[in-house]
Amino acid sequence: MKSVSQFTFHPTTLSVILSCLAIIAVVGLAIRACRLTKHAHQNRAWFWSLEALRVFIVVLAVALLNQPEWIEQSQPSQKPTILVLRDNSRSMRTTDVDTADGLVSRSQALDTLISSKALQVDVDSYSIIQSTLSAEKPSSTPDSGNRNLNGVNAEEDGNEFHRHAEGINTDFSTPIETAIKDYPTLRAIVLASDGDWNSGKPPAETASQLRARGIPLFAVPVGSLDRLPDIELVSAEVPTFGIVGKVLRIPVTIESSLPRVAKAQLIFESVGNSSDESTGSVREQKEIQIKAMGRTVETISWTPKVAGDFTLTVSVPALPEEKILDNNSQVASIAIRTEKLKVLVVDSIPRWEYRYLRNALSRDPGVDVSCLLFHPGLSKVGGGNRDYIPSFPETQEELSKYDVVFLGDVGVESGQLTSENAKLLKGLVEQQASGLVFLPGSSGRQSSLVDSPLGELIPVINDTTQPTGWGSRTPSRMELTEQGRRSLLTRLAESPDENLAVWEKLPGFHWYAPVVRAKAGADVLAVHQEAATASGRVPLLITQTRGAGKVLYMATDGAWRWRKGVEDQYHYRFWGQVVRWMAYQRNMAKGETMRLFFSPEQPRVRQTVFATANVQANNGEPLMNGQVSLRIESPSGQMEQIRMINDGGDWGAYSGSFTPLESGPHKLTLQCDETQASLETSLLVLGGSAERVGKPARPEVLEEMASLSGGRLVLPEEIATISSLLTNLPTQSLEIRRFAIWSSPWSVATLIGMATMFWIGRKMLGLL
Repeated sequence: MKSVSQFTFHPTTLSVILSCLAIIAVVGLAIRACRLTKHAHQNRAWFWSLEALRVFIVVLAVALLNQPEWIEQSQPSQKPTILVLRDNSRSMRTTDVDTADGLVSRSQALDTLISSKALQVDVDSYSIIQSTLSAEKPSSTPDSGNRNLNGVNAEEDGNEFHRHAEGINTDFSTPIETAIKDYPTLRAIVLASDGDWNSGKPPAETASQLRARGIPLFAVPVGSLDRLPDIELVSAEVPTFGIVGKVLRIPVTIESSLPRVAKAQLIFESVGNSSDESTGSVREQKEIQIKAMGRTVETISWTPKVAGDFTLTVSVPALPEEKILDNNSQVASIAIRTEKLKVLVVDSIPRWEYRYLRNALSRDPGVDVSCLLFHPGLSKVGGGNRDYIPSFPETQEELSKYDVVFLGDVGVESGQLTSENAKLLKGLVEQQASGLVFLPGSSGRQSSLVDSPLGELIPVINDTTQPTGWGSRTPSRMELTEQGRRSLLTRLAESPDENLAVWEKLPGFHWYAPVVRAKAGADVLAVHQEAATASGRVPLLITQTRGAGKVLYMATDGAWRWRKGVEDQYHYRFWGQVVRWMAYQRNMAKGETMRLFFSPEQPRVRQTVFATANVQANNGEPLMNGQVSLRIESPSGQMEQIRMINDGGDWGAYSGSFTPLESGPHKLTLQCDETQASLETSLLVLGGSAERVGKPARPEVLEEMASLSGGRLVLPEEIATISSLLTNLPTQSLEIRRFAIWSSPWSVATLIGMATMFWIGRKMLGLL
């Protein structure tokens, strides 16, 4: 840095007058004092020295009164820097730029624009830094040569871009702020992009920072304002696992930008990943209609025949007018198991609802049911066959093996559940992700659960004045709510219209629980067709998430009547769906001493995933205060490890969270230091919706940034003007540093020190 220094004053008329008067007065006073003591004082030299010091002190004070400053003017020795930023996000793959050679992608169009001679600037006058926008935070240090913002040297001639991996989003603020910090001589920025900003600080805020520093931004937009004709298979919600012989229903979402309704084939393929030929492959197709300029939701049903790992592919063949052909399919992996779900059914007496429920679960090949009847008035509990257990599980180890527990017309009272049993059930749901189904009865025993630890899990508010509920001779019916019509839990037929018709024709019930309303946060799937309270129609089928598990409340005892005329068609299907819905999350991934489940099941890029693990010690007891970690391996091989935190309870539950930055299958490995056990599973991360091929360009974003920063928007056909715009930039002003001597504490300290010396001298000469 070349610098020029100078010393200057900033007097005012008043300060000059006061200065002159003060100097005249002190000099006159000194002369008079010296004359009076010319022959009288024996130490005349010392006396005259003190008077000279007095004059110097006043002169110094007068000088400070006129505000002296030391000014340094510096001129940078380095050349001004021009940063050229190119968008490398996924949206730049959109082929919508019309050229003489036909349509090319936005990225290809930028290759032609940026590499043209129109962008060349006199390298003797400017230092050119060329880089690409990136999802990762750039890191660099100022250098005499050209350097990429991500710390990678650019080409020697400064005209070619270093190629980066494609960005997963478009962030304007991070690379610009990094350049401002790392390049003090930054003079201007050239930004070439489609303007599809979706990450980082707002562009207007970044542009305002540039304007405050006098750094103009010249924006080069690329891309069409119209969306390309396309059909995109947005998602296929494949679950983590399925059960042999049980129907899997996979919702598929398709988005169309076509101006017409399109007929297409929805193709489903399953291929076994093992070498066993018995796994085989399945190919099915379904004719669908895709809505114009909107979203279409369809459902694929698949019944796996054998266990194993499968790769599922859902696709829609490309239509002739489509311009984007790489987004018409989704691929996912799924594990098909033969394991049985452990279910516990507890009731007081063998009422009809209990009998038919027990039969439905006992005949389900995927369910292992245990039953317990308390038999009020009888000395012996249990039942008469192998399905029955002699007493309620007393320990965590005994209870934790159950995936779902049904509580019938039982309560916390003598001869039935104890307060400790209720506490264990609460922990099973909240910490072990098990399901709990409340099936109240006409005896009203469940009213005693309100004041027990299970009270918090009951998703409804009951009428305490009518604990036994309401009965009638004429049957009443359930009516699905809007949420109930969309729920897979209440789907008793394949199409929504058929399902609604089935529910309208189901046999009615003659009794319902005294429900006033559902609690906040609960989902009401069905209500009473006629009966209502002050809060609205009486909710009869309610679900709610509690901790890691789920709760369902069935406020009638007439589901067993659904077999009338149709046998097990609807009754078995409904309770089978309930059991699997409630036990699904708990069984996402499990080993001998570990379980791992996460939410959401299929997150999107940059969506936080919450993971929960249950860990047992080698002796089968819940592991407390263990060292449990979760390692996440992304599709590109990037590794991340998080420590799972114990929630402080006594069920061996650990939780943690992470945010995936890539789409595709992620490998999760749960590890425990104490038991040396590990558990592996996979997590499918869907592509982030922020960066999508085919979306219209947004030049208005670039225009706003350019205008706010003091630059301008340069259209592709005006690219030749950039060279002159950059060359004609005004030179940067000198950097000026001011040192205010008059307000410096050192100046005040000097005055005080000299005044002290003057006072001491006069004291020593006996003048005080």
